[in-house]
Amino acid sequence: MTTAPLEHTDVVVLDYLAALWAQSDDLAPELRDELMTTVADYIAMRRTSPSSPIEDPAEILRRLGPPEALVAAARRGHLPPHLRLPALIPPPPPAATGGGAANGGAAEYTAIGLMTAGAFVMPGVGPFAGMLMASASPRWTPSEKATGWFLTIGSGTAAVAAGFFFLVAGTAGPAALLFCYMLAVGGSLFAGMRMLDALRRH
Repeated sequence: MTTAPLEHTDVVVLDYLAALWAQSDDLAPELRDELMTTVADYIAMRRTSPSSPIEDPAEILRRLGPPEALVAAARRGHLPPHLRLPALIPPPPPAATGGGAANGGAAEYTAIGLMTAGAFVMPGVGPFAGMLMASASPRWTPSEKATGWFLTIGSGTAAVAAGFFFLVAGTAGPAALLFCYMLAVGGSLFAGMRMLDALRRH
């Protein structure tokens, strides 16, 4: 089972989320997570709104504003009010018939793309952004989302622990770095494939 390469729309969203993650490096972890989750929710809701969906990601990001402006607002203790508006839009109803791509929209496949292909481009950041978008989607059950988070975070933690072990042991060579990289990527890749399979089953 394979996933399609990232499309232009996926790359635009990935670049924006990566820039937001980098700009918010000095925020408290809880505030940073809230900011990333809120922005991911905004993008997902705007793209899948049943009343007025916006297909062009550049237009959604224009409405969001530059990442540095959102981070500056978060530093002042509040998020821009317009980020809360998508929460008022009801999610689209589940598809009446099962199977195939009809069970997922652009947001769901963008999330999977971030967790799989995005893991190779930006390990850690890509899968984290993908899981944030997946968490905002009604297409997966809470247990499927929890499994995705467990695999993504677990593999990243294991990679950091392995890197620390190799460093202490004095064996932090190219082979050790490759092992840590594959360990970090492998968990999120497996999580993305499981969530893709679950999406097609629903």
